[in-house]
Amino acid sequence: MEHKNPWTILSEKKIYQNNWISLTEFEVINPNGGKGIYGKVHFKGVAVGVLPLDESLNTYLVGQYRFPLDAFSWEIPEGGGDPSIDPVESAKRELLEETGLVASEWIPILNMHLSNSVSDEYAVLFLARGLEQRTPMPEETEKLVVKKLPFEEAYQMVEKGLITDSMSVATIQKVKLMLLQGNF
Repeated sequence: MEHKNPWTILSEKKIYQNNWISLTEFEVINPNGGKGIYGKVHFKGVAVGVLPLDESLNTYLVGQYRFPLDAFSWEIPEGGGDPSIDPVESAKRELLEETGLVASEWIPILNMHLSNSVSDEYAVLFLARGLEQRTPMPEETEKLVVKKLPFEEAYQMVEKGLITDSMSVATIQKVKLMLLQGNF
């Protein structure tokens, strides 16, 4: 079923821009005919996330202080990638940078828009198997805590609201479903 865009854009103005995002304000006529404004955050990269899972069903979480939340956050290894590069290559880089892990098997498990009411940020999420430990290489802006734990414990952290990052929640729940279905 095809849907026609019910919004009419009257004008647009760039409000802010940096290397990662831009913010545009649109003067619009909304689907019900009213005049108003709409702000859109455009992400210049593709978000990637990866849940590493070893042969004993252990995983690795990365903890860091998240500036926008003003809070510490447990997450799967994740970051951004150049949209001209295959997302799996960006995910491989993030996994190595943040945990020091490399994987021999990469399974794409989810594609998602992270906050589609205000942003066009798009994420590609993976399950990584066949893990081998190397040396982590975090970026200058990252002060990370890496935690190896049973996957079930990570799942319980989601269930208890201790993991709230959307990519992490969705990926952990998807992998739990895959385990219950016996998909690997």
